[in-house]
Amino acid sequence: MKLFTRAAVLAAPLFAAMPAMAQDATVNTGDTAWMLVSTALVLMMTIPGLALFYAGMVRKKNVLATLAQSFAITAIASIVWVVAGYSLAFGEGGAWVGDFSRFMLAGLAEGWDKPFTLGTGDAAVAFTIPESVFLTFQMTFAIITPALITGAFAERMKFSALVIFTILWSLIVYSPICHWVWHPNGWIFGLGALDFAGGTVVHINAGVAGLVAAIVLGKRVGYGTDNLSPYNLAFAVIGASLLWVGWFGFNAGSAGGAGARAGMAFLVTHLAAAVATMAWLLAEWMTKGKPSVLGAISGAVAGLVAITPAAGFVLPGSAIIIGLLAGLAGFWGATALKHALGYDDSLDAFGVHGICGIVGALLTGLLAYGPLSATTALPEGTSGSFDQFLIQVYAVAATLVYTAIVTFILLKIVDVIVGLRVSEEEEREGLDVTQHGERLG
Repeated sequence: MKLFTRAAVLAAPLFAAMPAMAQDATVNTGDTAWMLVSTALVLMMTIPGLALFYAGMVRKKNVLATLAQSFAITAIASIVWVVAGYSLAFGEGGAWVGDFSRFMLAGLAEGWDKPFTLGTGDAAVAFTIPESVFLTFQMTFAIITPALITGAFAERMKFSALVIFTILWSLIVYSPICHWVWHPNGWIFGLGALDFAGGTVVHINAGVAGLVAAIVLGKRVGYGTDNLSPYNLAFAVIGASLLWVGWFGFNAGSAGGAGARAGMAFLVTHLAAAVATMAWLLAEWMTKGKPSVLGAISGAVAGLVAITPAAGFVLPGSAIIIGLLAGLAGFWGATALKHALGYDDSLDAFGVHGICGIVGALLTGLLAYGPLSATTALPEGTSGSFDQFLIQVYAVAATLVYTAIVTFILLKIVDVIVGLRVSEEEEREGLDVTQHGERLG
């Protein structure tokens, strides 16, 4: 029970500094205000942030279809989350998955205006915000995770396949892993693995799923021979900029309130993104002769991804190390690794999110600064150590294996139902016309 309680005050987002305790009968308006703002910022990361980021990197004939994927996933994942996803992720359940006790948000009306407590017994975690805010904040994470996957198979998946895959993947992959890592009953939570805002749940999960999807669907027509240059990098820069700003809600919001830990998470998030931007640019400059705009925005996202699991656990000096290594690792993953292994990860979902998510999760185990996660129950907090590093390795490996296997199975099921990939003729014409009957002027 001691280990489980330790995990309950350290490992989860939002409530890492808030073990179960006697709660005030009223919500904290300051914390609630910050969490509402953070929720809006994270939603902005998908629409319009990720939508523009990805749309700017595809060819003109696929821009509308790429925008439509992020927009549709926002709607689909929101509905799935309310119907069953939230219950499977944050219902009591057991070590592996939640339950259906919160199906269609059952029970939300009880204490709707009171502070929310997640879990029961010694491992329960108290909040200063209402459950409606908590579940909506978490909904935005459930939205962006499947949206990230689309970058790996950009320009070649049927829209009908995307809809079915998003529903199945959200329920069978995302929600269980979310429960493992962020619910007090989850088995990875119980190990004491540190994931402040989604290194395993969001980025490794999406990155690995994207890699599997890219391999299953195969390469784009003309890959390696045709000109697949981005249509409009200005769109991508605007999207990356919105992602950078929105990430403050992602990471600083995961502190659960407007406190000192949120402030530190905000600072290290920005710093890691800045360092990774320059690391990627310098690596590109040295190897290719010129620093590119695409490299700059890719480096920023790499740093943001890597700092995500660490944001509430590290100091600025560690954030510099994480940003530096993330920029270099992301550059390697998006160039050398992809070409060496020969898969077509169109927009580097695995190269950036998968690789840098792993880097960030592992470095968190080495660089964590104890006082940042200190509580009354555990005044020393959790500091980086080899033992903690091994726990991080275990959490990363479990996420990677489960995601890869189940994603592969789901893709095969969808392929049987509606087929995964558009025909070669449709792909050459473009998804804008063949999937949506529209085109850019």
